[in-house]
Amino acid sequence: MAESEVAMTFATGKRVRAKRIVAGFTLIELILVMALFVIITSLVAPELGSFFRGRNLDNEAQRFLSLTRLGRSRAISEGVPIELWINPKQNTYGLEALSGYTETRTNAIYYNVAQSVQISTAVPQATLTHSNYWTQTKTFTRGMPTIRFQPDGNISDTSPREIYFKQGNDSTIVVAENPSHLRYDLQTSQP
Repeated sequence: MAESEVAMTFATGKRVRAKRIVAGFTLIELILVMALFVIITSLVAPELGSFFRGRNLDNEAQRFLSLTRLGRSRAISEGVPIELWINPKQNTYGLEALSGYTETRTNAIYYNVAQSVQISTAVPQATLTHSNYWTQTKTFTRGMPTIRFQPDGNISDTSPREIYFKQGNDSTIVVAENPSHLRYDLQTSQP
């Protein structure tokens, strides 16, 4: 802080000198603060980069898991099979009601996977454990792996058991079917 003198003259003609304190920063103080900011940022930046890359992976897996729950709920409430298709080549996935069961609206939802994240699926096993009319379908719809949610709440036997979300050489997050065939859960595996 700097001090300066101020001269004040009153109406009575009396002149008084007073010291006034001026608040502010000097140029040297500002340069020191900026230098500290640059040093701290250079130390923290690599850690923040890996943190945000990991957040992309987590967010994508959570969004996919939420979509599986929405698909199951829609299948039960609307009484029609709902498909969650996965396109690993274009890194997209989406949810829609099977055509032919609804009039014209399928309320389709489409998502693009974050650029740094890759999605893939495990090939489902061919064994049918709780077969019915709804599960007697192909594993791939339009050439893409498909999870089919049945109106009774089950997941089709031909649906992929595991969906993998991977980001470079970092951790992989697996969305795996629960043994009850009613939902998918998150599993984290380290490389």
